[in-house]
Amino acid sequence: MKKFRYHLVDVFTDRAFGGNPLAVFTDASGLSAETMQAIAKELNLSETAFVLPPEGSRNDYRVRFFTPAVELPMAGHPTIGTAFVLALEQMTDFKSTIRLEEGVGVIPVNINWQGDAPAEIQMSQPLPVFGSRFADAGAIAEMLSIEEGAITETGLPLEVVSTGVPFLFVPVKRLQDARAIRFRREVWERVLLNFETPHVFVFTLETETAGATVHSRMFAPAMGITEDPATGGASGPLGCYLARHRVVLPNSSGAIEFVSEQGMEMGRPSFIKIKIELAEEKISGVKISGQCHLIGEGFFYIG
Repeated sequence: MKKFRYHLVDVFTDRAFGGNPLAVFTDASGLSAETMQAIAKELNLSETAFVLPPEGSRNDYRVRFFTPAVELPMAGHPTIGTAFVLALEQMTDFKSTIRLEEGVGVIPVNINWQGDAPAEIQMSQPLPVFGSRFADAGAIAEMLSIEEGAITETGLPLEVVSTGVPFLFVPVKRLQDARAIRFRREVWERVLLNFETPHVFVFTLETETAGATVHSRMFAPAMGITEDPATGGASGPLGCYLARHRVVLPNSSGAIEFVSEQGMEMGRPSFIKIKIELAEEKISGVKISGQCHLIGEGFFYIG
């Protein structure tokens, strides 16, 4: 039996039992993809990260991400959390930037150090791809158990955006609409299972906390995730959506910067900083950042 150590970290929070929990195996050498998937299913977290030696000499590590059901080509909170754990374990040589090989390519990750401890982690995501629009707001409202007007009154489209993993973005008018959501899987299977993406990201511009601009919820049954408390892989595309439709405007430095609050309904408050860089009014950079809190560690024995 070989012993594989993992760290458990809460991502997009500065305290225990907030944010999105993540397991990070800092040395996954020798594990097959099938075993990684089985471990992720056993842990039953939104994602589990497995760190491997890099394939390119200029890069620091290769990382694979698994939900309980599937492997992902890129993931936000696992990238942030993995970099945090690597830094905490002094596996990054105190660099301010590391390069992680993921399924979508090399992802640069910036580490903000306070002394010898990582304070905040920022990842860059690929530039956005805007996909289809979903025309039937009534079907989405039925799936979410809310009134159709909660969606249509926003005047914004139901639109697919991806910076590695595609999500259907669903605007709702009020905070109470977001809170009232009761996700109906049987409607989802009928409406979205065979759509361009089955993953649903709902947001409203009414928030619970003064420092946030957007209140968010994410549902991904196809990933084995009923609801996610913090979705970094959707937060970059969220920023791109809001930039494209001029919902959030650039600041004095020419960038769009805001905070998305998520996980409130799950009792796991999460705060994701989003930065969209612009060049000649076109999106030139997509970045998300946040804090992490180490919560524990353990071992798997694999024979």
